[in-house]
Amino acid sequence: MRKRAVNRQSDVLKVLNACNRPMTAYQILEKLQMGEPNIAPPTVYRTLSALTDQGRAHRLESIKAFVPCRCKHIESVPVLAICEDCGSVEEHDGSELLPKLTALTAQSAFRTARHIVEIHGQCGRCSS
Repeated sequence: MRKRAVNRQSDVLKVLNACNRPMTAYQILEKLQMGEPNIAPPTVYRTLSALTDQGRAHRLESIKAFVPCRCKHIESVPVLAICEDCGSVEEHDGSELLPKLTALTAQSAFRTARHIVEIHGQCGRCSS
């Protein structure tokens, strides 16, 4: 019997929340296959797509991985600080950036679907 989308989303979020680092779709798939061996990659990709569309997870484009959303930002910009040493990701609320980004893209009539900012460097634990 197939799981409902809401249950599948809950399963994927549990996996993401249990890990303190970004996870690829295939890493998520491996974790889910422990309890459900027949789950296929397209199911995980569809679920991750739905979660990112809902703002409940973020896709880190630069490293092709996912993290759960840890902020409440309906009309905001998630700013994700990615440590290149330990792999941790800190999420910050970039609300003050939204008007500036909107004005910047409006200059070329670009229609924004979503905002996300990725910053790479070292976290406080790794830089000390």
